[in-house]
Amino acid sequence: MTHTTDNAWQHPEVQLAGGGYVVAYVVGLALMGLALWLVRGHVGSPLDLGIAMAAIAAVAAIVQCVLLLHMNISETQIWHTVALVLFIPLFILALGLSSWMFHGLYRRTMMMTVPHAAAAPTQAAKTGG
Repeated sequence: MTHTTDNAWQHPEVQLAGGGYVVAYVVGLALMGLALWLVRGHVGSPLDLGIAMAAIAAVAAIVQCVLLLHMNISETQIWHTVALVLFIPLFILALGLSSWMFHGLYRRTMMMTVPHAAAAPTQAAKTGG
């Protein structure tokens, strides 16, 4: 069954979307603006900024899941929600293990400083004898 219409606003998928996409877009812009303002203004210590960014990201993720992906705990959407709940720990684990790997890689590949005794020329080399 195809729906042909010249008016894009009359398309069935557009009609189903409603205002949720617009609200999600505006809320996402507001959260990104808040995050940008906090970071550019150096509001708080680095730890406070990290916690604030994590909280803003969590709110943005929840807004996107509810308003864009239409996730809820109804009978028709329960498996999407279960998949998301199972995905979150795996995602956090992947991020943690990746940062651990790169931290170890940085320590093994960066040049170490030269000890002071080896860097200083000897007295005999200075006098030419």
